[in-house]
Amino acid sequence: MILARNDAPGRLVALSPVAIVDIGSNSVRLVAYEGLSRSPTPIFNDKVLCGLGRGVATTGRLPQEGVDRALAALRRFRVLCHAMDITDIHVLATAAARDAANGPDFLAAATAAIGAPIELLSGRREAELSALGIVSGFWKPDGVAGDLGGGSLELNDVKGAKLGEGVTLRLGGLSLMDISDRSPKRAVKIVREALAGAKQLKKLEGRTFYAIGGTWRALARLHMRQRNYPLNVMHNYVIPARDAADFAALVERVNADTLNSIGSVPSARRPLLAYGAVVLDEIIRVAKPREIVISALGVREGLLFERLDTEERKLDPLLTAARELNVLRSRAPVHGEELCDWTDAFVRSTHLEETPDEKRLRHAACLLTDIGWRAHPDYRGEQSLNIIAHAAFIGIDHPGRAYLALAASYRHIGPDEDVSPQIRTLATPRMLDRAHILGAAMRLAYVISAAMPGVLPRASLVCERDKVVLTLPADLADLANERVNSRMKQLSRLIGREPNVRKLG
Repeated sequence: MILARNDAPGRLVALSPVAIVDIGSNSVRLVAYEGLSRSPTPIFNDKVLCGLGRGVATTGRLPQEGVDRALAALRRFRVLCHAMDITDIHVLATAAARDAANGPDFLAAATAAIGAPIELLSGRREAELSALGIVSGFWKPDGVAGDLGGGSLELNDVKGAKLGEGVTLRLGGLSLMDISDRSPKRAVKIVREALAGAKQLKKLEGRTFYAIGGTWRALARLHMRQRNYPLNVMHNYVIPARDAADFAALVERVNADTLNSIGSVPSARRPLLAYGAVVLDEIIRVAKPREIVISALGVREGLLFERLDTEERKLDPLLTAARELNVLRSRAPVHGEELCDWTDAFVRSTHLEETPDEKRLRHAACLLTDIGWRAHPDYRGEQSLNIIAHAAFIGIDHPGRAYLALAASYRHIGPDEDVSPQIRTLATPRMLDRAHILGAAMRLAYVISAAMPGVLPRASLVCERDKVVLTLPADLADLANERVNSRMKQLSRLIGREPNVRKLG
């Protein structure tokens, strides 16, 4: 069957696409999302480094070259939105257009170019949306959101879903480069004086600093490459504060082009690295956070989160994403939900203590375990691991990603097989143990249910004293065979019990 142009079985049919255009001081970006969701998925993402804010701090005007590049980018983005059948387009402009004398003229021309109204964000509004991006992208955040753009730095305290009072400081990379006359050493004094009055940093000690913005992501990417880090996922990448300060000091001191893997950073952004490092180093020195956590979400996702209704905001972003993938890729989505309940009863009956966060991850793993079924049987474990480890998930840290990926892989290849030594290094010993056990339980579930709903609720798996007991009603008794017995032995061995298959009737 040939599908019509707009038929897309891999898309969630209940959602209508939405686009956000972000006119920043350094870049102009278009991100199109599948729709308003607690776990927004980009379907298109493009940017142009225009340098609109270059020189604004000293000349007070947007440079003509940057204006021309930005308007060309906006005209192109307008065509792309039309091609994607997107009519819900929100356009934001930030520090450069806000601060420049010719900002109003530029905004008028930009409105005509993109064909949609433009919201010029105040500094406080920008700080609010950046912080909402952190609320959207992290599970129970606790710290300060810092959004470093080309023209400004926004700071706001975040604890759970509660925000503090935001502030904007003229400490963006382009602004600092101009004000300091291209001297990172002079920039240190400027940053130190500006941060001294930032009350948002007074209560950051021992908490998390959430770093938002392309320059800080570029620094983190270089840090990843230096460590030979096994997961090339930027969101929720954690750097201990002392390590981050040492790395920032290195970037301040040396020529950016000499840094390892500098080729991964666009040449137009490299001159800003030293200034981003200065700001980060001073924040660490002044506020003494426990760690720096990189966020891929910021103002754009904060705006999407703000547009959700109250109940949707309360949803778990990880479980939302897992349920969406379960619907899009599994053989029978209801089976994944049943697997959550089935393993709930099993875990409750064991000696295994489980925290609420561990239960949350186990449920996500159950929902994701069948997404690789279309692959060749010999590669289902590998494909499942790769999809999950590299998925655009939010609300989960890297050890959690490793757990989900390993559990899904063990479900296909067995808990005794050697799986991705690099990904395993991200998981704690406790997580590795739980991934083995859950993988073995899911292997048993699939061999008795064929990944179809209706079986697991009638075939209980529980621990009774020193045994793991699978109970099959009379009409399912013929399911018991050597394969089921083998998988029962595998699971029982992992938790130190004896297997028992009980047939009723």
